[in-house]
Amino acid sequence: MTKANVDFDGDGKTDFQVDIKTLIGIAMALFSIAGVYFTLLSQIQALNVGLLRMEAEQKMNSEFRIKWPRGELGALPDDAEQNLRLLYLEKNTDKYMEQVDFLKLKVKELEDCVNN
Repeated sequence: MTKANVDFDGDGKTDFQVDIKTLIGIAMALFSIAGVYFTLLSQIQALNVGLLRMEAEQKMNSEFRIKWPRGELGALPDDAEQNLRLLYLEKNTDKYMEQVDFLKLKVKELEDCVNN
């Protein structure tokens, strides 16, 4: 096998010899560890982004559930239509109550006429 001569201090003498196969194995192990590290780092960042989104949505939901019943966030078109119908019924109910009162007076007058 081919050996790689490694000289750390630069004095021209070989400090130790390593097989090329071992050196490639060490390099591949380092690349694998770096790949796993960056993969885990990206997954952690993705989870943090997801957590931030959920917190923002939860805050918006809390605001919505408080403000919607108060009418601070508007109303649905169906609600507006229902409100118009209720106003119409209230208006007509007042009119009908006036007519009923008028009829009660007429009945009272007729009873008074019949009794006399």
